[in-house]
Amino acid sequence: MVLWSKEQDKLSTDMSTGTEIIEMKKEGAPPAYHQSNGSVHPVILPTDPEERQPNAGEYELTEVTSFSDRPEQESDRTEMVVIDCRANAKGQREEDALLENASQSNESDDTSTDQSPVPPVPLKETSFSIGLQVVFPFLLAGFGTVAAGMVLDIVQHWKVFSEVNEVFILVPALLGLKGNLEMTLASRLSTAANIGQMDTAKEMWKMIMGNLALIQVQATVVGFLASIAAVIFGWIPEGHFKMGHAVLLCASSVATAFIASLLLGLIMIGVIVASRKVGINPDNVATPIAASLGDLITLALLAGISTGLYQELDYNDYANPLVCVFFIALTPVWILIARRIPSTREVLYSGWEPVIIAMAISSVGGLILDKTVTDPNFAGMAVFTPVINGVAGNLVAVQASRISTYLHMNGLPISEPNPAPQKCPTPCSTFFGSGVNSRSARVLFLLVAPGHLVFLYTINSMRAGHTTLTYVFIAFYLAAALLQVMILLYLADWMVQWMWKRGMDPDNFSIPYLTALGDLLGTGFLALCFHILWLIGDRDTDVGD
Repeated sequence: MVLWSKEQDKLSTDMSTGTEIIEMKKEGAPPAYHQSNGSVHPVILPTDPEERQPNAGEYELTEVTSFSDRPEQESDRTEMVVIDCRANAKGQREEDALLENASQSNESDDTSTDQSPVPPVPLKETSFSIGLQVVFPFLLAGFGTVAAGMVLDIVQHWKVFSEVNEVFILVPALLGLKGNLEMTLASRLSTAANIGQMDTAKEMWKMIMGNLALIQVQATVVGFLASIAAVIFGWIPEGHFKMGHAVLLCASSVATAFIASLLLGLIMIGVIVASRKVGINPDNVATPIAASLGDLITLALLAGISTGLYQELDYNDYANPLVCVFFIALTPVWILIARRIPSTREVLYSGWEPVIIAMAISSVGGLILDKTVTDPNFAGMAVFTPVINGVAGNLVAVQASRISTYLHMNGLPISEPNPAPQKCPTPCSTFFGSGVNSRSARVLFLLVAPGHLVFLYTINSMRAGHTTLTYVFIAFYLAAALLQVMILLYLADWMVQWMWKRGMDPDNFSIPYLTALGDLLGTGFLALCFHILWLIGDRDTDVGD
């Protein structure tokens, strides 16, 4: 009897029988044996030696039933492989050939359905390498949010925004689409690229077509629901309802969401494929670029489309309803395309809850923005809202995507039947731990203050907004931004792992919640800052008028 343990790498010999037992420890694996072609199949071996065929030089693979009564533990389960080998020259030669062939065919045999693929090696990243890869996309994203803030500062005085105040409620909800859809798309594709699911052209195009169709379905539905939320939030405080304005909001929201998601989805796909080819981690690049272009493109489309449709109210009563019907009628086409891809089919059926709830949370932030910006004393808030929300959403999306990729690449089980209760992570473990995720959290948090100082200087140098950048204002603004990002990074650490343990893919569920909470916290903290500054006398409205 020859007993071999893989982890101990030693042999124990028992000459009482002519068998060789190979014992390999593997967590959670069912009993199996290796054929000469490298494939793995379950075996059934009775203990009665008379049932074995005593042909010299042949191998019989059977299950050792005497081990079946031992309690199975996930941390200590064994595979028993019994090879009946006669100690002769022919048998020894066949055994050597068997082991050599099995070792060579582990990589080439694709016919086995039970063979486990070798997981990719996780990327070795230091704090410096993380910061170096994140800082440039982060600055690019920040300047994109600055441009979006300047656009909002200008268009808030347009007629459609002053006559139909509910358009302000649409702003955070539609800008949040970059978190609900585009950043989620970037996170899904980044994870797929990192774990090797986009290595071949066929796999890559399947992922691209399925995900593009999926976000078009989600964008249309979310845009329609956002318009309903805007109508409700606008009707409740005012007490009156205008059908023309409601249809205008619906048409503007659906058209903006559809076109923006299509453009940003194509950009995200190009960024992920290019970054993977040049050896850059897509998790560090894709989500910041989505943030940099998402706010600007979405806000410009919303302002332009809503203005054009508002002008049509006086001349054409059918323009707004036709726009709504056109984009909604395309939805079944995108559903059929998304259903053909297994990875997007699952999200198509189960991925609506986070997107819809995130839209509702962002709409509450839009209500705060509507009630604050329409007050002439707080008109300067408009230019800073996309900046503080965009920077926070950008950073937390990077962290959530990195944690999700870490869980995928390390092959950790996505769910357990009875997950053991674990302690909730503390802020100390999130920011001061020794792991790679704590390291990235520290790097991302340290980018907040210098990044916002650069963006505030850019806004001030371009004479945008309606607020002078005093030391008191900068101190309150940075305090709000740091508190917002600190809360979001801690929530990302807790939420991603909580979802993973309950069988939910964090790529599809975490980022919409986190970016929506970022919009709500950022808008609320910023409004609170302006109210406090007004109370203590640090007020002016002379800049940018």
